[in-house]
Amino acid sequence: MQASRLLSILMLLQSRGRMSAQTLAQTLEVSVRTVYRDIDQLSASGVPVWSEIGRGGGFQLQEGWRTRLDGLTAPEARAVFLAGLPGPARELGLGEAMASAQLKLMAALPEGWREDARRVSSRFHLDPIDWYRSAAPADHLAAVAQAVWEERRLAIRYDSWKGVVEREVDPLGLVLKAGTWYVAARASGKVRTYRLSSIQQLALKDERFQRPRDFTLADYWRESTERFEAELYTGTATLRASPRGLRLLQHFTPQVAEAAARSVGVPDEQGWREVTIPTESLEHAADQLLRLGADAEVLSPAPLRRRVAELASRMAALYLSS
Repeated sequence: MQASRLLSILMLLQSRGRMSAQTLAQTLEVSVRTVYRDIDQLSASGVPVWSEIGRGGGFQLQEGWRTRLDGLTAPEARAVFLAGLPGPARELGLGEAMASAQLKLMAALPEGWREDARRVSSRFHLDPIDWYRSAAPADHLAAVAQAVWEERRLAIRYDSWKGVVEREVDPLGLVLKAGTWYVAARASGKVRTYRLSSIQQLALKDERFQRPRDFTLADYWRESTERFEAELYTGTATLRASPRGLRLLQHFTPQVAEAAARSVGVPDEQGWREVTIPTESLEHAADQLLRLGADAEVLSPAPLRRRVAELASRMAALYLSS
């Protein structure tokens, strides 16, 4: 524990510069006395730590002094190499930079851990794209990434579900989800999500924008996806499903699968059970429930039951006529 804490203090001082004992204690969740003991330990081991007392004082490393990354543990090194996804990095134009960074990290690792780190790329592969899907085109990814990094405004023509619109946006961050790139951007004072494959035209403007200080991409994405999922499902449906139908429901969206598992009733004489699942529009729900075929029956609501029966009758008539 102490060795890990000493390394943490060293990395904090190297990355942040001067820090007070109180700040270090709060960051590491230890007492101020423990921080002083650890600083003494670092000094005794040859690390040039300087201290300054008084208002604005604290601890800092000797100017120009840096340590190698030989404090990484073996699991930490494996995690760094695993996090370097070659696909997204290449799409962002950072493939060469990532490869160079990994070479530098490899050189800084202790000899005994280098082969261990090399094995990660040969034994683990992350594929962010779902089955039977290909990655959505992202022709403007490099330009959007540049605008995000340089805080430059974009003029886009965007094909939204309401129609094609033209607007100027302030790009705040990029997100890769299930093989599709999205950009969180501010337009007319409000942050919205834009799918890169729906951008028809894009122009990188010279005008720069002021990034909101309180904006955090991870928090925004989590809140927006939760809000989207809550607004997406506007109703519920009660089904009577066979054992096979229940298994098929597990291949629907996670929300539907979880609701089905949570609400499943006791089996009847044929082994069928009642479940209640969330639904979108009437048409979407009918189309989706047809995937269950004869392994599920819609009990309610009545309009959905009638629509599924209508579609099933039309399908049966089509096949019987031939």
